[in-house]
Amino acid sequence: MQLTIIAVGKIKEKFLQEAIAEYEKRLRPYVKLHIHEIPEEKRPGSATEPVEVRAMEKEAERILAAVPAGSFVVALDPDGTGRSSEEFAGGFSQWELAGKSHICFLIGGDLGFAPAVLARSDQRLSLSRMTFTHPIARFILLEQVYRAQRINHGEPYHK
Repeated sequence: MQLTIIAVGKIKEKFLQEAIAEYEKRLRPYVKLHIHEIPEEKRPGSATEPVEVRAMEKEAERILAAVPAGSFVVALDPDGTGRSSEEFAGGFSQWELAGKSHICFLIGGDLGFAPAVLARSDQRLSLSRMTFTHPIARFILLEQVYRAQRINHGEPYHK
C-alpha cells in the first residue's frame, strides 16, 4: 500500500522531527510512505477575514495539485468522524479490499481547509475533539497508522 501525507507547513521542532522520523522508519515494512510539505501562505498577524480566506484558497491550490491521481483522500478535519484505533485499522482493511492501494491524508494549515479541499476528500477523519498543532497532528497520524498496521498484521503493539 502507498501512503501519502500532504501537510501544510514544516516541522520546526527537533524533538518532533526525530519522533516523526522514528515512525517513518517503523512504517517501512508495511507501507510505502511519502510526506509532501506544502508551504504555509504568508499573511500578517492581524489579517482580515478576506485575507485569511485567500490564504486558505492558495494553500488549497497547492494541496490539490499535490494529491496523487487515483488516490483515496482522507482530510484530517475536526468535524470529521472520530474512530478508535481498531476502527481506523479496519478502515485500512476495507480500503485494501476495495482496491484502494494509494491513501492520501491531508493536514491543513492553522486556518483549516478551503471548501475545495473538503469537497475533494473522500473521507473526513477527526483525530480527537481536542485541538492539536499541525506538527503534533502529523505525529499522531503516523503513530496511529503504525498502530493500525500492527493491529491488521496481528502483531503486538496495541493494548
